[in-house]
Amino acid sequence: MTRRPDPLVSPDGHPEPEQRRDLIGARLCVTRHSIVRPLLLIGWKLLATAKGAHDMTMIGAERPDTEVETILGVDTHLDFHVAVDIDHLGRRLGESSVPTTVKGHERLLRWAERFGPVRCVGVEGTSSYGAGLARHLGAKGIDVLEVERPERRRRGSRRNLKKPDPSDAEAAARAVLAGESSGVPKSGDGTVEMIRALRAARRSAMKARTQAANQLQGLRVTAPEQLRQRLRGLSTKELISVAARFRLGDDPRDVPTATKFALRSVARRYEALSAEIAELEAHLERLVAQVAPELVSWAGIGTDSAATLLVVAGDNPQRLGSEASFASLCGVSPIEASSGKVVRYRLNRGGNREANRALYMICLARMRRDRRTKEYVARRTAESKSKREIIRCLKRYVAREVYRVLISCDARSSPTGPKAEVHIASGSSAA
Repeated sequence: MTRRPDPLVSPDGHPEPEQRRDLIGARLCVTRHSIVRPLLLIGWKLLATAKGAHDMTMIGAERPDTEVETILGVDTHLDFHVAVDIDHLGRRLGESSVPTTVKGHERLLRWAERFGPVRCVGVEGTSSYGAGLARHLGAKGIDVLEVERPERRRRGSRRNLKKPDPSDAEAAARAVLAGESSGVPKSGDGTVEMIRALRAARRSAMKARTQAANQLQGLRVTAPEQLRQRLRGLSTKELISVAARFRLGDDPRDVPTATKFALRSVARRYEALSAEIAELEAHLERLVAQVAPELVSWAGIGTDSAATLLVVAGDNPQRLGSEASFASLCGVSPIEASSGKVVRYRLNRGGNREANRALYMICLARMRRDRRTKEYVARRTAESKSKREIIRCLKRYVAREVYRVLISCDARSSPTGPKAEVHIASGSSAA
């Protein structure tokens, strides 16, 4: 009869050191080939007591030998940012709050790198409060993804009574980890960003000029009878020219004098705004021709429409991925509205409405002047298509042409070519 080998004796007959065992006599140390994992790996620690029993205590996850990449989520504000760092398994590592300055951005990056190399950062509001942080991280070579803000519920809802900023930051990090981020934000560091700033100034100046013209017309209507008869029948341009040259004293003492003073002030404001708009338009024309000369050479595309489409795409149009994404961003991607045997598509009410308007104006200009567009409209009209459906199809074609021009211009201006897309896999790690 063979005797069972003693588990505490090695095959050569020498006794092995005493092995630690748990309550049922199983060894605590397992071999590397065993499918059983020690409890230390899942956060449990065994503590031996004086009586030989074992106390089981929950501890935090131990740091592995190799560094694990982390994901940072940031909830942006005007004066400070709140950040939460998580690892590749979604475990929360810590939170921090920093001011919205260069030193604050550096401190945030140093704090996040204490937990491991930062793989990606999800930032809310990369075009507003988070623009500075996104540019700073991009300059450091860190991938930044734009995260949509959480849906705001009704103020009367009980679930919306408390909404701490760290929870939004953690939600941003988890959105990146789950692959639910909006995409790569605009870089905001090139000529297109200059165009965006100049367009914003021009838009506000045009609104102020329109308001001045309306106010001038209102003052003429309510002016005293003698002054109103003098200004009656003048066009807006003539009214501004006459009112801007009124000669008055420094101290108006009656109603007619005060009305003339107001008319002169508003008319001179209109002239100053017109000069400002002309200067901004000259800068815009130069920059647009510098960035995308092919775009303004196409039929029906002027400086204003080209500037609008450039701003929508940004300095890095390759972030959109495809012309279908650009069409969806502009609100010209078709939406199926079929019913029964009727197969049709309807207009897209979403997307950037300024870009949609720019494409609409381009289509109208081509329908009046471009020969190919006229032939297309005639052919589709013969197929019983309505004008609205024809314009919808034209806007989709124009969006495809514009995207190809933007990508070709960006490839020529960028010596390194488009950057690779950022992919975040929840199951991958640095180890």
